[in-house]
Parts: sequence; C-alpha cells; structure tokens
Amino acid sequence: MPDQTNRVTNIPVDEAIKICLEQTGLMNSERLPLTAALGRVLAHDVCSQREHPPWDNSAMDGYAVRWNDICDATPDAPAILQTIGEVRAGGLSTQQVNINEAIQIMTGAPVPDGADTVVRIEDTEIDGNSVQILRPNNKGGNIRRRGEDVSLHHKVIEAGTRCRPGEIGMLATAGVVWSQFYQQPKISVLTTGNELSEPGENLDPEKIVNSNAYSIAAQVSESGGLPIFIENARDSKENLEQKMRQALDADIALVIGGVSVGKYDFVKDVLADLGCEMKFWRVKMRPGHPVAFGVLPALTSGGKQKLLFGLPGNPVACMVAFYQFVLPVMRKMMGMKQLFLTEVDAILDEDISIHSGRRHFARAVTTYDEGRYHVRLTGAQGSGILTSMVQANSFLVLPENQGEYKTGETVRVQLFP
Repeated sequence: MPDQTNRVTNIPVDEAIKICLEQTGLMNSERLPLTAALGRVLAHDVCSQREHPPWDNSAMDGYAVRWNDICDATPDAPAILQTIGEVRAGGLSTQQVNINEAIQIMTGAPVPDGADTVVRIEDTEIDGNSVQILRPNNKGGNIRRRGEDVSLHHKVIEAGTRCRPGEIGMLATAGVVWSQFYQQPKISVLTTGNELSEPGENLDPEKIVNSNAYSIAAQVSESGGLPIFIENARDSKENLEQKMRQALDADIALVIGGVSVGKYDFVKDVLADLGCEMKFWRVKMRPGHPVAFGVLPALTSGGKQKLLFGLPGNPVACMVAFYQFVLPVMRKMMGMKQLFLTEVDAILDEDISIHSGRRHFARAVTTYDEGRYHVRLTGAQGSGILTSMVQANSFLVLPENQGEYKTGETVRVQLFP
C-alpha cells in the first residue's frame, strides 16, 4: 500500500483525537443480569417499574401520631397519648390512629392510616400503655413520602452510564433484573523488542522488565475493556507479522514499541504489508510523541474494521498515550457520554519551565483546599520514570504555545480515573 504517513505526521493532539474518534463505532449490546452489571455500560435508558418508596414510611424509630394532638407539647407539659400497637418494617398496621392515640413505629415501616407525623423515640417517654410526647417535631416530620425518590416510569439512569454500585442498587430498586449493556471491547496488548524479559525472570545485563504489557493491560481493565496478552514479538519482520496477526483479532490492537525510526523498528513496514491504513504517525505531545493510529478495513461483509494504536516503548509515554487516545476510543465504543478524563482548573503551586511546541502532560499531584484545586509536579518528568506515575493522581496539561508558568497561575488538570 502507498505510504500515507508523510501528510499525517507530527500532528496536534486535538487533531489526532478527532481522527481516532471519527473511526470509532459502537460495540454490539448483550443482555445481562444485575449480578454482572458492575462496570458495564447501559445500552438503553432505564425507567422505574415501581415507585420508591412504595408508601409513606418512617425515617426514624418512634411514634406515628396526629400533629394536632402534639403541636403544643413541651417537656414541662407533654402531650399524653394512648399506645394502641406497633408496626415494623416489612409489616402493615391494620389499626388507624385516632384522636390522642399513637402507634409505635420502626424505621422503614409504613405510616398507619390517620397519622401524619412521626416523633422520634428520643423525644418521648413511655409510661405503661401511654407515651408522653416531649417535643412536637414539625407537621409531617420524619416521614419519607411515597415516590419521593423515584416515581413510576421515571427515567432513573441514562444510556451510556457505566454502572457503579449506586447504579446497580437503583436498577434493583427500579425492579429491573436484566438490562442491555454494550459489549466490552477486546483489546490485544503486544509488546515488541528483544530486550524485554518477563517479571520474575533472571535479568541478563542487556534485558529490561516488560512492565508495559502489565500497566497497559491494567489500564484496559480499568477502562472497561478485556485485555488479551500477546506473547512479546522479537525484532524481526517475520516474528512481528506473526504476532501482529494474532493481535488484530481483537477490536483494538495495542502495539507497544517499535513505532519509531530505528534500524529494528519494523512495525510500520509490517502494518503496511497487512493492509493497515495509518491515519497518523507521531503527535505533538510530550511524553508520547511517537504514537500512531491506523485502521484495518473489515475483511468480511458486515464485519467491523479493526483499530490499531502504536504506543511508545517508554513506560510513562505509553501510559500517557493510552489515556489521551485509547481511553476515549474505548469509551465511545462502549457508548459512554464522557469520553475523556475529567478536567478541572487548578492553582499552580510552583514555577515551571518547559520547551514549547508540544503539549505537555506532566505527572502531578492535585489536591483540593478551601474551594480550589492546587497542583504540583511529582518531580522528575522523564518518559521512562515510572515512579512519576506511581506518585501522580493527575496530569498537568501545558499547552503548546507557552513555555513559562509561574506560581499562582490557573492551569488545566486532568484527573486520573
């Protein structure tokens, strides 16, 4: 295939992200039960099939009473009511509260007919078959009204929402047992290079640990995808092509290393041989400059094209490139509305000087104090310093057109998931 990389080399970050998203389609959906919903993205709006609460119920342990009977009560002149029974959570009272009567009630129990207020037990004194109300509370106090949380047929969760424990609880509350969720994209992780050794192996002097495969696979899982490990590819075109064919069985292939211009960087040539159309090669960012993106057209009728990212071999650059490009693509595939890391404005707590011309994603610690975010760097910012990612909870995003930043300036920060 013709080399198309000359016109799509060294492009701005925003343009690169736009190209990636333009090539991204939705995953199919599948029907899953509540027990499998954690971390999955809903493919449809969810409307409640019932009201919640289904009836007026007590927010406290206490006594269900009529407001008019207790409105003038004080500790010195309590209202004295006859206790005619009790009602527990999970039960219904068959008795009605009449003038100068009270029913003992437990938290969550339905409010009996005739009562319009619940007085908490701490504001009462029990005297045989009667109860003294020492403080009146407000009319209607301590009652959770029918449907005040969720009304019938009310939309409680929107399509594109990734389910956390709260969403799963709401699905259960709404009476929804099965739902449609977008399938999880399968993401292959292929590292390249003769110098790589697996964790736990004895390291020869010329070897380094293959940390990228594990950090990137963890990012895939964190982002909702299914990582597929491909055995490390050696520095030969034949071996790389064999491993690349395996990687391209996934929805997205991540090829780590070998995307530069070294003597043994064969990724570009192998991709061309496999028919992969490269959309860009290198982006104006630091770290992560040698990042690439391409598509492999669908090989069967009705099939989907495969996406491929070439990620840098340096550990930090690799993780930065994942968050900036792979994460939003994955989120779009899964139907999520928020595609990017959450961004906030923060006050810079130190002077910073950078080389302009590329967008910098500096590893940083962001804190929140007195209504404002504050940010500082983790220290040394080399693309191979993995401790900078360990210490960080955010990226300090520094634009291409400015090199000097002073303490107290307002800057933009991306918060880690």
